[in-house]
Amino acid sequence: MKQSMTLIPTLREIPSDAEIKSHQLLLRAGYIRQNASGIYSYMPLAKKVLQKVEAIVREEMDRAGAVELLMPALTPAELWQESKRWYSYGPELMRMKDRHDRDFVIGPTHEEVITSLVRDEVKSYKRLPLALYQIQTKFRDEQRPRFGLLRGREFIMKDAYSFHANHESLDEIYTKIFDAYSNVFRRCGLDFRAVIADSGAMGGKDTHEFMVLSDVGEDTIAYSDTSSFAANIEMAPVVVEYEKSNEQEFALEKVKTEGQKTIDEVSTYLNVEPSKCIKSLLFKVDESFVLVLVRGDHEVNDIKVKNLFDATVVELATPEETREIMNCSVGSLGPIQIAENIQVIADHAVKMIVNGVCGANEEDYHYIGVNPDRDFSINPQYADLRFIQVGDPSPDGEGTIVFARGIEVGHVFKLGTRYSEAMNAMFLDENGRNQPMIMGSYGIGVSRTMAAVVEQFNDENGIVWPVDLAPYKVHVIPVNNKNDSQRSLAENIYDQLQNNGIDVLFDDRAERPGVKFADSDLIGIPVRITVGKRAEEGIVELKVRSNGETLEVNTENLIETIRSFIVK
Repeated sequence: MKQSMTLIPTLREIPSDAEIKSHQLLLRAGYIRQNASGIYSYMPLAKKVLQKVEAIVREEMDRAGAVELLMPALTPAELWQESKRWYSYGPELMRMKDRHDRDFVIGPTHEEVITSLVRDEVKSYKRLPLALYQIQTKFRDEQRPRFGLLRGREFIMKDAYSFHANHESLDEIYTKIFDAYSNVFRRCGLDFRAVIADSGAMGGKDTHEFMVLSDVGEDTIAYSDTSSFAANIEMAPVVVEYEKSNEQEFALEKVKTEGQKTIDEVSTYLNVEPSKCIKSLLFKVDESFVLVLVRGDHEVNDIKVKNLFDATVVELATPEETREIMNCSVGSLGPIQIAENIQVIADHAVKMIVNGVCGANEEDYHYIGVNPDRDFSINPQYADLRFIQVGDPSPDGEGTIVFARGIEVGHVFKLGTRYSEAMNAMFLDENGRNQPMIMGSYGIGVSRTMAAVVEQFNDENGIVWPVDLAPYKVHVIPVNNKNDSQRSLAENIYDQLQNNGIDVLFDDRAERPGVKFADSDLIGIPVRITVGKRAEEGIVELKVRSNGETLEVNTENLIETIRSFIVK
């Protein structure tokens, strides 16, 4: 491609609203342009990179036994009402009405559509298992789009779905697609981890996220410093063995703590360690209110609360709800002498507190000398309810936990019969009995993967694309287009590269050499060929973008030399 014939609108300045490297560089290098908050146009360079990511995804999915199809982005609300996600998905679900006042969804994902398709076409176990995938634009009404392509309202995703007659078949396909995802992200050159995760609004139980390690990641990964254990912090189990002190139990006493609300304020005021305090938070679990207790130096993990109750929605009660239910403000909550209809659950660490501190459900008062099971009861149980912390033992028994930030680029779910039962997707088994299909769901953020690659592959001059993802493999730059020898040799090299199947960009613009070189580094093409003062001798300069290595090459050996750098 000749550069004068394509659209690569590079920028010299960093856009003021771009907070992270990938957003800054994709804008500056002319890969994307913003049309609205969280909505971008993919310019010609970005389109080529996306096509290369998609090609890798297709190869690995096809190898795993999945078949590609394409479903509509616009889907009738009735399907989402069948699955109940019309009510539970939340405000991120983009809804619209047509001219006949019928409700539709602009799809963020396609479990409902694929389930309706398969239930209408597959009736027997003989047609199972079946794995289908698509690559398509998705829509999600993010409250706060940010970080460019990492959190947008419109994005490109590969989503796949599998249907099975039994769990053994699901396990087999899940493993194949898990391995396919690992291959995709390795081939993209990414440093990533597959971590245990929560399924969220998708439903299902067993699930893994593929997280690209990055300081700008919005998720925290908890992983062992000596083993392969890794989990999203929301899902990492706590296996600390707490010990109860043998100190004498004091009598329960209510004390005035005027103006002291937070754990830090109360512990400082009463001269006790935060670990001696009991943090009490009121949650709304579906339609019921539950008081959740953790130690003062710990944080409640609402995902663990949700999973304990197998709930659909768990959210912190509002200050207004808290006052209505508990007759006090959030900073005065405690588990002593509360209404019988309020369930109280507590983290395991709370059980070991001796002579602790908790709110008295009365403004400006707390209890001291609090001893669980003596002064209040837990109903129904103690459980693992807190977030894991750095330094905790690894759940697999090997090493201790450390944290890293990660960008989620893929997610695989074992959905089970969550959708097939809700939407009546049944099949006849070998005994002629009607059974719900067992399902899996598997997603890769294609546009997000492109941004994640840029986060990991850049330097002070611009993007440094891995060879397999670069929009072009080679960038040919004549220093002086007015010089007949340089222009003629550059055009000859351009033709040779095209004839040898090497993707090449030819900078034929009437620009100063410094502008051309700066744009080349910014764009990030793996190999640059500079045709300069030794053109008449057939000598050009080859520069490797990834390490800055330069060498002079005779054009007779150019194709062979280039291939040594771009063919793995």
